[in-house]
Amino acid sequence: MELRQLSYFVTVAEELHFGRAAERLHIVQSAVSQQVRRLESELGCDLFDRSPRYVRLTAAGERLLPEAREVLAAAERARASVRERPTLRLGTSNGLGEHLDRVLGVFAGLAPGVAVELTQAPARERLAQVADGRLDAAFVRSPEPAPGLRIVPLWEDPLVVALPAGHPLAGHEEIALSDLAALPLCITDRRSNPALVDLVVGACHAAGFEPVPGPAGGSLQNSLAAIGLGSLWTVVYAAHARALHAPRVAFRPVRAPGLSLPTALVVGAERAPAAVESLLRACSAGPTPLQPH
Repeated sequence: MELRQLSYFVTVAEELHFGRAAERLHIVQSAVSQQVRRLESELGCDLFDRSPRYVRLTAAGERLLPEAREVLAAAERARASVRERPTLRLGTSNGLGEHLDRVLGVFAGLAPGVAVELTQAPARERLAQVADGRLDAAFVRSPEPAPGLRIVPLWEDPLVVALPAGHPLAGHEEIALSDLAALPLCITDRRSNPALVDLVVGACHAAGFEPVPGPAGGSLQNSLAAIGLGSLWTVVYAAHARALHAPRVAFRPVRAPGLSLPTALVVGAERAPAAVESLLRACSAGPTPLQPH
């Protein structure tokens, strides 16, 4: 049994899709399938119930999942114990933009001897990695309370509209969502970011229209490229928009109230290591923090 096999198994178990797991692992899908099959062969049982329409954990897979996470966490702790420099393992979120630069800059001054290892993953995976010790902390938007985790609210992240720079609405100082009713909305699928999708779709409903579905999924870079070519729109966190270079896309504030998501730092419920305490101080050295949960 190899750590690589357990890592692939855990990723597939979290995605319940071999293709998405391969994308997260940055390898081809056949390699993921092969290693999971080898693990199943070694254990003498199926870990997944596979069909053309779905992938589900078997009873054996359900039992193995928490044990596999613990083994991976223990391996990471072993690696950390022999590092020459203490390391803060931090999960990041899409669109943090200038917030992340500011926090890391302050943290470097507070803890100059600590290296920072950044990990980007879906929100549910960041939460799982903090819970089992693979991450020391993670930025998460609109996190739900969970056993073993402490949520420290940080700031609100307002959203701006991204639309073609040549569109007549791009000449407005700010945009009413209702003016976008005829344009297709290009946004991630709800499974990947339910808080964002629910917020935007709910705001459209409040503005009196059902958004026209545009192309879903893909990277923000690809979405902005598509917007620059045609009549589409999306939303981008304002802190991120200020750091983007997209000449054919205009970013405009929205008149709709409450079009923002709270960002929090999620840490383990037990006493945090000194590096995490320094990170919390760095986070508070900027925008006024929200009230703690």
